[in-house]
Amino acid sequence: MTYVGQSAAAAAQQEDPDSATFRDVVAAYIGLTKPRVIELLLLTTVPVMFFAARGVPPLGLVVATVVGGTLSAGSASALNCVYDRDIDEQMRRTRRRALPRHIVSARSALVFGLSLGVVSTVVLAVWVNLLSAGLAVLANAFYVLVYTMVLKRRTTQNIVWGGLAGCFPALIGWTAVTGELAWTPVVLFLVVFFWTPPHTWALALRYREDYANVDVPMLPVVKPAAEVGRQIVLYSWVMVATSLALWPVAGTGLFYPAAAAVLGVVFLVESHRMWARARRSDVLSEIKPMRLFHHSNLYLSLLFVAVALDPLLG
Repeated sequence: MTYVGQSAAAAAQQEDPDSATFRDVVAAYIGLTKPRVIELLLLTTVPVMFFAARGVPPLGLVVATVVGGTLSAGSASALNCVYDRDIDEQMRRTRRRALPRHIVSARSALVFGLSLGVVSTVVLAVWVNLLSAGLAVLANAFYVLVYTMVLKRRTTQNIVWGGLAGCFPALIGWTAVTGELAWTPVVLFLVVFFWTPPHTWALALRYREDYANVDVPMLPVVKPAAEVGRQIVLYSWVMVATSLALWPVAGTGLFYPAAAAVLGVVFLVESHRMWARARRSDVLSEIKPMRLFHHSNLYLSLLFVAVALDPLLG
């Protein structure tokens, strides 16, 4: 399917995969792993390792965890691309991915994704520990089997519960250092859990027509923008409160709660502003959902940097 307005060159590339160069194919396989998603996942893994170690963790352990985590996240993303290739081809945001363009076959992408999953499990099990490897496998299984195959196309709560898979890196970073679970990583797990809906619904608002066209019931598809904004605000308040709970639970220094408070206030201001704009108008250009989306990335990044820096400054 070719959208109106899609360039002739793009359409031709979809129709003639043999024209793809070696560089195109390599880039396509890398694209299957969704590198930007991997960046966010690692950002919630490595800082937790610093916090768990109460300083700088062993370099070899960090490298093994990063490599294993990267391969694991890449595996889940590739398998997601295989299953969602039918709707990806119809959505503006995803139609330039490797499978819609037919640069990589579904079979090749499936083998690639499964192979990454196997290698990641071996890396984590051998060079990190079995608990971390098991958590990575569980996260992948949940993302592919529960979110992608069951929740995504059936419920407006798809990203709420499906987002659990993206919370596991906080647990993996902690267990990589300590070899056991504790309440501290659970708090950080919950921060990411409550962060995911505001982050994803802001993006879904921007592309709600795409989701509507492929019958994916994201919340912005079935609810007016004002209601989406209200729910974003509710989740944002709970997220900020949860982030501050790390202070008493983990006994952090004063740097972390100060940073979390400032970042939280800014995030709440942004979420309330978007909600106010959504109450006044349903026009995307006036709601400006991508402003909150980009701000949510910055919020999570800086919050976990604060997690890493707190024990170093204490």
